[in-house]
Amino acid sequence: MTTKSEVVHCYDQLALITSRMLELSHAKEWGRLPELEARCAALIARLKEIEPGAMLDSHERDEVRRSLQRVRVDQDEVLRLVKPQLRRLLAGIAQLQQQHILEKTYGGAH
Repeated sequence: MTTKSEVVHCYDQLALITSRMLELSHAKEWGRLPELEARCAALIARLKEIEPGAMLDSHERDEVRRSLQRVRVDQDEVLRLVKPQLRRLLAGIAQLQQQHILEKTYGGAH
């Protein structure tokens, strides 16, 4: 059986990591985001295991709600900051693919 505090702890950790992701996004340190995303995924997987059997009291439910609210706000802001970067990346990939097709078609240098 899982202790109630583990569920609350996982949500608190999600909020902390998402906040850190927001800081890194503001600093345009994109390369550091995947590691934090992986940590979030691990916490979510753990929550899927432990949360169904956990009985939270009203104080703990409030803590979870506050953490989730922080996660949502920070996640929305991270997405707002990351989307333009992702669009630039996808445009660059498309351009490279087009160059590859042209080189293949017209026998460009290898």
